[in-house]
Amino acid sequence: MGLFSFIKGAGKKLFGKKEEAVTPSTTAAPAPSRTDLLKAEVERLGIQVDGLNVEMSEMVTISGETATNADREKVILAMGNIDCVGCVEDNISVRNPEPEATFHVVEAGDSLSMISKKVYGDPMKYNAIFEANKPMLEHPDKIYPGQTLRIPPLA
Repeated sequence: MGLFSFIKGAGKKLFGKKEEAVTPSTTAAPAPSRTDLLKAEVERLGIQVDGLNVEMSEMVTISGETATNADREKVILAMGNIDCVGCVEDNISVRNPEPEATFHVVEAGDSLSMISKKVYGDPMKYNAIFEANKPMLEHPDKIYPGQTLRIPPLA
């Protein structure tokens, strides 16, 4: 549990362009709220969180229960790597805690192998970082400056 800072403006454009004033319509269904979109993103990624609750004001506050720290950390990153989120307050409890990962903010010119060399001393261990960030990462080469990644401890 804690407070995590992210680079606001770097990340997935989950909410689309700036909100536009829309004339109310009696026939159109209401647009999903930002919290509904954030919850849907966790579901889309397939991260299991029992009783997931998401609140958004100046920051995103998340609560619920996960089986592992890895799932907890993935939810934090899924929320924090959204373009308009600068801070995530984590209130998720973990049933089977294991060692926590560290987080790394991607800088211009970084690659997973460069990060792996810096963190583990071996560029060939980049796949451990890639696997630790699935399903948010779809390919090892698709990282961007400002993105925050999980860096798991090596077994």
